[in-house]
Amino acid sequence: MPVKLNNYDLSKHVIILTGATDGIGKEMARILSLFNPKRLILPARNKVKGNNLLEYIKFSNGHINNIEIWDMDLEDLQSIIVQNQIIKTKDNFELQFQVNHLAPFLLTLMLLDTMKKSVSAELPGKIALTSSEANKFGEIDFDNLNLEKGSYLNPFQAYGNTKLMNVLVTKELSRIVQNENITTYSLHPGVIITNINHLNRNYLNYLLYILLIISRVEITTEQGAINVLYPVFSHENKETGKYYKDGVEEEPNKVAYDQEVAKKLWDVSEKILKNHGMI
Repeated sequence: MPVKLNNYDLSKHVIILTGATDGIGKEMARILSLFNPKRLILPARNKVKGNNLLEYIKFSNGHINNIEIWDMDLEDLQSIIVQNQIIKTKDNFELQFQVNHLAPFLLTLMLLDTMKKSVSAELPGKIALTSSEANKFGEIDFDNLNLEKGSYLNPFQAYGNTKLMNVLVTKELSRIVQNENITTYSLHPGVIITNINHLNRNYLNYLLYILLIISRVEITTEQGAINVLYPVFSHENKETGKYYKDGVEEEPNKVAYDQEVAKKLWDVSEKILKNHGMI
């Protein structure tokens, strides 16, 4: 039975939603705008995409007065280069490693102190990372975090690795902020073809699309958006650091319960960002 959203009053909440210009992120932005957020901040990689998103929301329900479009590109597509068939960013990171892990990790770090000062028991904070069921076949190899060894041969493995990183970051963050009135979540929205478009392997996208048609497991982008938002807003989900599939709590990859791995991933990720002058 698909989960459903109630009506929520977000008039006291500031929300930052990345990935809002396409797919389920676009639907999440539309749904969130209905709940009258104090500020709904939507990073976009360029003005055209940002303006198109505003027009979409306006056409859908007209609630755009509290929406802000921020200029932020997690991929920097114009700077992506190809080296030995590995797609890299200008910062010399493998694309999935940067977009799926490092970029949201960096954004979280940059906002964390402000968030700690802003939340309270009456108005708690929430940090949610969109993961995937692919986390269950993910692996953490600290000698190959940047996915340079063979990721071009198996992009689905690289995808699974980064989605496991999302779950581990959520787990470690839940321990870091356990006394700060902040709850963390990692979430699988459901099987949607838009989830893997950034793999940049057209033949793989086509193959997955055929498999989805055959298996009939693909859901709508709207339901995918609801699956992400439901655990975050539901009053039933009070525990922090949990993983949710299709809006329902589920067990992730067993590696996610290894606190040493989670802490090391956090520390190593911070070191990588420091070495690149990002923090």
